[in-house]
Amino acid sequence: MAKVMLIEDDPTMISLLRTLLEIEGFEVHHMDVFQNVPQAVGAVAPDVVLMDVNLKGANGLEILAALRATPGMKQPKVILSSGMDYRHEAMAKGANEFVLKPYMPDELIQKIKDQVAG
Repeated sequence: MAKVMLIEDDPTMISLLRTLLEIEGFEVHHMDVFQNVPQAVGAVAPDVVLMDVNLKGANGLEILAALRATPGMKQPKVILSSGMDYRHEAMAKGANEFVLKPYMPDELIQKIKDQVAG
């Protein structure tokens, strides 16, 4: 079973995504406090991190840069999401994929499955 870590600050999105991903057979972890993200990701060792760009008190692009700069950590695949098109910035910082909100659930699931497979 592949592990997905949600880094999201919206409780409704967390609930919806958790339900969707669990139905699809993923083991789901989530963070809604954004200090020490690299350590938490390292402890869980997810296959994929699904992270919002605009977090309360944090920026997903900066967190991504910190993840990628963490030595000795098994690097997960990272999918960033936002209501604004940050695709170029996300890919430049080391994201494996970017999804523009709102997205269709099957589109997201396929992107996660593609990252797990590849």
